[in-house]
Amino acid sequence: MVRRARPWGIAALLALMLHTVSAFAQTGTAGTADAPAVLIADNVQVTRDRVLTASGNVEAFRGTTRLTAQKISYDQATGKLIVLGPITIKDGAGVTVLASQAELSDDLQNGLLTGARMVLNDQLQLAAVQINRVGGRYTQLYKSAVTSCRICESDPTPPLWQIRAKRVIHDREEQQLYFDEAQLRVRGVPILYLPRLRLPDPTLKRTSGFLIPSIKSSSELGTGIKIPYFIRIGDHRDLTLTPYLSSSTQTLEFRYRQVFAKGRVEFASAITDDDLEPGNGRGYLFGAGEFDLRRNFVLQFDVELTSDDAYLKDYSYSEKDRLDSELRISRTLRNEYIRLSYINFKSLRDDEDNDTLPNDVIDALYERRFFPSLLGGEFRLVAAAHSHFRKSRVDMDINLDGIADGRDAMRLNIEADWIKSFQLGGLQVETRLGLAADAMNIEQDSSFNNTDSGFAPRAGVIVRYPLVRYGTMINQVIEPVVQISWVGGDELAVPNEESTRVEFDEGNLLSLSRFPARDLRERGWSLAYGARWSGDTRDSWSANVTLGQVLRDSAQLGFSETSGLATMQSDFLFAGQLKFNGGLAVSGRTLFDERFDVSKAELRGDWSNQDVDLGGSYIWVSDDETENPLSPISELIFDGGYKIDRFWRANLDLRYDLERGRAANAGAGLIYSNECATIAMTINRRYTSSTSVEPSTNLGFTVSLRGFSANTGQHQSARSCGKQAK
Repeated sequence: MVRRARPWGIAALLALMLHTVSAFAQTGTAGTADAPAVLIADNVQVTRDRVLTASGNVEAFRGTTRLTAQKISYDQATGKLIVLGPITIKDGAGVTVLASQAELSDDLQNGLLTGARMVLNDQLQLAAVQINRVGGRYTQLYKSAVTSCRICESDPTPPLWQIRAKRVIHDREEQQLYFDEAQLRVRGVPILYLPRLRLPDPTLKRTSGFLIPSIKSSSELGTGIKIPYFIRIGDHRDLTLTPYLSSSTQTLEFRYRQVFAKGRVEFASAITDDDLEPGNGRGYLFGAGEFDLRRNFVLQFDVELTSDDAYLKDYSYSEKDRLDSELRISRTLRNEYIRLSYINFKSLRDDEDNDTLPNDVIDALYERRFFPSLLGGEFRLVAAAHSHFRKSRVDMDINLDGIADGRDAMRLNIEADWIKSFQLGGLQVETRLGLAADAMNIEQDSSFNNTDSGFAPRAGVIVRYPLVRYGTMINQVIEPVVQISWVGGDELAVPNEESTRVEFDEGNLLSLSRFPARDLRERGWSLAYGARWSGDTRDSWSANVTLGQVLRDSAQLGFSETSGLATMQSDFLFAGQLKFNGGLAVSGRTLFDERFDVSKAELRGDWSNQDVDLGGSYIWVSDDETENPLSPISELIFDGGYKIDRFWRANLDLRYDLERGRAANAGAGLIYSNECATIAMTINRRYTSSTSVEPSTNLGFTVSLRGFSANTGQHQSARSCGKQAK
């Protein structure tokens, strides 16, 4: 018979028992002390000597706390509380206590649990012969074993790892675990002894202490170890110091992070003394931040600095060969965009001289759109300003070597366009009228006038005729499109400073000017035509294909040979994408002329399922030294991963230069991960070389023991006990 009762004894018993959980848990549950208590048992008795006993499927509830046992007995005269198990206490906040028997004092500041086990945050198990509660704050576990690996009672095999200790103290307030005479064992074999050890419990989100070390072996730096130390400065900022020591280097890495009420910053840095550059201090600094200002403005910055051209690649901090530091203020609204930025560039390439590159760049942009009720349509206004400066003070015309040694440039552009769309039956028509005013100033290049300016009136009409067909197997859409446009005015007598790299693709097929910047403009009449087809089977695959070309009344200066736009009749643009619901996706784009000679091509394929992730790209650029001195370019890029089983995964990446017949980069990795550990082994090889960078091979090895950090929420495969684990 199940009874619910609330005599004085049961109320006292509940107050004591439900508080027991917070005594043995790391943190109590908010509001538990004021919550009503409920006791359910097969039998509840109060004897004449005022001993309350509840037996048979005992369950006690208070707030989110739940206790289950076979028998509970409370003697008011002696103040002893005895619980017979199996006992399970859950506080609803991730702390579980299991025991066979418990004896507690009436104030619950002291007590003893035998045959006990604590489970913290469903991650870390602490088993002990007995657990003592001392002073209301500390929990002492004697002859304990600590692990986050799943333990099967039917399997005598030791867990992958465990920490054996003579005594473990759990500090509830500090959320720390203190070990005395600790042994780290792997498959039951002791491999490390520590007389004292402190680790955070998994419910603690942030605390100072050592992080996971890693071993790194490099052909240039030898074999070394990285030991990061995390410093919690406060709730919203921290510092990580990582000494990196090997036979060839002494390096200290830094990482600082801070979050503000309306922003954040993060900096990564390192200082080095090594054998690669003996006697020269080396280092780098990367930083980024973002802050919300008044009136919806946003301040952003990033800093990229390094001591020498080879440092970032020698230590695998970054693969960038051009650094850019930027300070930007911007605002984005529904009908308005404002941006002001300063950028500093530094090249790490051997074939580039920073004195002759535009190191300092200032950009300003204002865009606004209006919707006039009288005319209808949309009115767009754009004002843009740009300037860049070089360190060199040499006049290009005097130098006569074809290099823009000291040329500086400034420009101002103002554009106004009126756009209106309407429909004539099945035809969709878009008209555009506009005017652009350009002014440019050139310094330190006597081959050009200092200033030049002009106007560029423009007009264009785009006509589309979409055709839709719905079928039982496939839905299809074919959309032919034609644009007739005209841009007037004379070309400014200025050099091509910003539009040196032009991409002809689906995005600018219908543009009035396909130069990426406003320093140059296409002029005269042009006809752009093309068609787009798309199909969708809803449950199998989807695809789209675009074909287009541009015809002009005259050739345009400023376009390179491989841009596909250098002649009156542009190359044909062909692009497409195919996706299967099974995880396969293929996309590509190419430019070819009427003789089917290809100037550029790129192809990308991806395939993924539960076990395999594969991706590959092929890039081809024909010979064009004006755009790329290293052309022709023919590269194959591959990256993939294979899930060998529930625990093992292999990764591979490769970049191969087909034109030169050698690999540029290659890497492989093997990862083992389960519910209690992650082991990662990596190897990377860089084959490229220059006067500042030598080919190198790097090996990495990292072991992470789970259970001593906050739960990431990611699923991890676990050992199965008798049946397959999901």
